[in-house]
Formats: sequence, C-alpha cells, structure tokens
Amino acid sequence: MPCYEFEGLVPVVHPTAYVHPTAVLIGDVIVGADVYIGPCASLRGDYGRLIVKQGSNVQDGCIMHGYCDVDTIVEENVSVGHGAILHGCVIRRNCLVGMNSVVMDGAEIGEESIVAAMSFVKAGFKGASRQLLVGSPAKELRQVTDRDMHWHGLNIQEYQALAGRSARSIKEVQPLAEMEPNRPHLAGVTDVQPKM
Repeated sequence: MPCYEFEGLVPVVHPTAYVHPTAVLIGDVIVGADVYIGPCASLRGDYGRLIVKQGSNVQDGCIMHGYCDVDTIVEENVSVGHGAILHGCVIRRNCLVGMNSVVMDGAEIGEESIVAAMSFVKAGFKGASRQLLVGSPAKELRQVTDRDMHWHGLNIQEYQALAGRSARSIKEVQPLAEMEPNRPHLAGVTDVQPKM
C-alpha cells in the first residue's frame, strides 16, 4: 500500500487490519485491529490525526481528512460506505455512514446511528444515539430500530471477515482473456461472529 511519513509521523496499521494496496495512508493515521480499508481510500493525516478503531471498515473511494489539532475518529464497529467523506468529525461506535455521504468538521454522529446514503451532515452537528439521519442537511427521520442494528451487525461481520479473506487471497495478476468454463462464484460469509 502507498504509505507515507509526513513531518516525522508514520501511519500505524495493526497487524490484523487489512489495507488494500491502492489505498493511501499519509502521516498521522492510526488503523486498529480487524479494520478493513478498501481500494482507493485516502486517509490523509497531514493536518489532524485520523483514527479508525477496531472492527470498523472504510470502503472503496472513501476520504478521511481533518483540520489542525482535531482528531477525525471512527470508533469501533463502524461501516463507512463507498465514496463517503469524513472531515474532522467523530463517528461513534456501531454506526453506519451510507455511500457518498459527507460528515463535516466538528460533527458527531451518535452511537448506533445511521447516516443515509448521499446525506450531508453539516459542521458542528451533535447527534444523539440511534438516529437515522437523512438529507442535505441531514435531519433525523426516525429512531434506528433493533432490526436496523441487526442488519448493520451482519455488514460489520462481513467486512471483518473480508479483512482476513483479503489478507490471505488478494494478489496482483494479469486478467484472463476469457472466462474459464465452470467458473465458481465466491462463497458467502458463514459462521462468523462480529467482534463487538
């Protein structure tokens, strides 16, 4: 993976985390245990510290960046969906940040909350726990249910398993010219429990 020191600070990646080879880590970045960082994610710790805690995932094309003297924090068991941007904010444990959402400086997403896809959380927003936030600017639509959290737990479980699967099996290759006969489908995730 492209990993760069910045002004004496070198990114830290726990040995059980998986960072895709096309993701970029710069400077003051801390990646915890069982974390999955997806392809083309950019974690640019050249202003404030970026922290991704245990069991979380930051998916393809996500951007994390901060502001001077401010930590951008993704707590435990958080899913940050494809293309989301987190800037100088805090995402509390067991949250889901939907695809292409933006969470701005000083915002705090409460524990077990969901930011719907394509939502914009304005700077300074202070959320409560279990809020479903929707829109631009994001507003609470309803409370997050136990069923919502069940589905989120399954997503976390899949990405925690994917970190290990990726570490064991991803390698750069040349593409085939055509599909081989009887090409198998990928196996689903089974019998894996989320580390919560």
